[in-house]
Amino acid sequence: MNGGSAYKPKWAREIERFIPIKPQFLLYGNINDVYPAEVNGVVATLGMCDYLKEILSNRGYALIAKYEPMYGFSLVSGDPETFAAALGERAGKDGKLDCAIGRAADAASGLLSYGGCHTALILRFASRLEDIDGETDVQKFFYRMFRLSLDAVPRIAPGWAELKPMYSPVFWITDKENDLPPWYTMDNPRIRVLPVPRPDNEIRGCVVESVAPKMPGYDGMTPEARRANLAIYRDQTSGLLAGEIAAIAQMAHHEAIPFARVDDAIRRYKLGIQENMWEKLDPKKITGAEEFLNSRVMGQETAVRHAADILKRSRFNLSGAQFSRYSQRPKGVLFLAGPTGVGKTELAKAITELIFGSPTHYIRFDMSEFGQDHANQRLVGAPPGYVGYDVGGELTNAIKQNPFSVVLFDEIEKAHPRILDIFLQILDDGRLTSGRGETVYFSESVIVFTSNLGMFEQLPDGTKRACVTPDMNYMDIARNIGASIDDFFKYKINRPEILNRIGRNVVVFDFIREDTAAKIFDRMLGNVLFRLHDNYGVEVLFDEEALRRIRELVCADLSMGGRGIGSGMELILMNPLSRKLCEIEAVNKSSLTVRAIVETAAGWELAVERSARFPCAVF
Repeated sequence: MNGGSAYKPKWAREIERFIPIKPQFLLYGNINDVYPAEVNGVVATLGMCDYLKEILSNRGYALIAKYEPMYGFSLVSGDPETFAAALGERAGKDGKLDCAIGRAADAASGLLSYGGCHTALILRFASRLEDIDGETDVQKFFYRMFRLSLDAVPRIAPGWAELKPMYSPVFWITDKENDLPPWYTMDNPRIRVLPVPRPDNEIRGCVVESVAPKMPGYDGMTPEARRANLAIYRDQTSGLLAGEIAAIAQMAHHEAIPFARVDDAIRRYKLGIQENMWEKLDPKKITGAEEFLNSRVMGQETAVRHAADILKRSRFNLSGAQFSRYSQRPKGVLFLAGPTGVGKTELAKAITELIFGSPTHYIRFDMSEFGQDHANQRLVGAPPGYVGYDVGGELTNAIKQNPFSVVLFDEIEKAHPRILDIFLQILDDGRLTSGRGETVYFSESVIVFTSNLGMFEQLPDGTKRACVTPDMNYMDIARNIGASIDDFFKYKINRPEILNRIGRNVVVFDFIREDTAAKIFDRMLGNVLFRLHDNYGVEVLFDEEALRRIRELVCADLSMGGRGIGSGMELILMNPLSRKLCEIEAVNKSSLTVRAIVETAAGWELAVERSARFPCAVF
């Protein structure tokens, strides 16, 4: 490593600065990563021990050793004979010292007090000491090492008279700052505590420049194209460890992914899937998306058109492209609002069927189950130290297993406002960190929210008043519901930033109108008759007048939308039809005709007769 600081993170520069001042250092955080260093004129990525070796060797340290629980002392850098001499009688024949923690302090004392050269000791896996050795022995070890820090004095290394006096330092390598006893580090001027963060933009750039030449096609690119793809590589790996950045290049080399498609290599690494499922979609299905969705969700042309546009935009990876050339936002976001039973959830299912071929292949969360502020632990997982930490979150686990998904958050307004905060990261960055510290990515997902906001308002006396009614035209309905959604996010829960990230993707559904209700009735009736014919071989036919009357009765009340039509069909048609089927003992290949429907004191009754085929309505 040369004397420059271009490839050195802040914590490495602090080590160089404080070696003459502090006898011990505590490094915690991103300690198991690799770090870029210039070795013999070439930028390489080194593990923690080798990285510290480069720093210390250039400062005159001729003997660097490490200690690991269960494995004892071993040489990192320096002459093996000098290492054996520093350990003295404690050394084995191979120059190593395998000793328990109870005797390790003696060996450390001999090593650090050796006068033949400057020495340094790296204590690896210090967070695991108590897991491997008894608590009593570990506490004694901490005390002895603490005493060493108090007794240490800086000195000039033999042969390095031009340098300032420096300590023989000890480097504690831990997962967390509090893995050492508080009394060891708090108000202790003899130890320097240094966090090792994830790589920043500059460090990522150094790693990228060192590993990118391993990718196919790197040398054949023009300088301009190479610089552009290096920037993509650096920017899209934000949040990843340096070792993961290097692994992307290694994976690209094995799978022959050219450097020109480095964004695809990054996506494969993050998501763990090789093919881009959006690119594999049949273009004809996407082109005909609006027609397909209209066949599933009737009477909601505005919502269907918006959903179809999102799918077409996602097909060409244009979601979020106006904000960044390489946006990681979800493929699409829809906020579906409006009356109950008008097709909001059905549209999410239809989108799923269009993409995956099955309407049940979506991930659904009923947000009424997340009304408490601590319920976010169910979605992202409990934090460390809490019950369920090792299980993970329902949402993060689901996306980790299947990043190519439609994710439905039903009745979003019923969730606690703090729960909604997790959507800020999902909608903006396309990622979410679980309680276990794992990052999952939503860049290949379609996010759908549904809501009944704006349907009613609560009056001061506690009663509710309808804000929109079926006799209103669609423009007025959309205006009133949109205003209620604005009021809810901006003023009631004080989360305008969530609404801002949803943007213009709020789609208001209309009430079910009479012409649409008739189509829904016909489709539901067709489902019922198909089930009877397919399962039992029973054919049911209707006189035209009987069918008109049944349709009229079932669709009389449209206040509950399509679900209300389904409930009315159960009461008015399916219940009396089931009774008749039992009464006449309908068998395979039976053909029944519904002649009329009448209302009695006990409920609705059908006039049905067993018959041959008649020129009646058939579904």
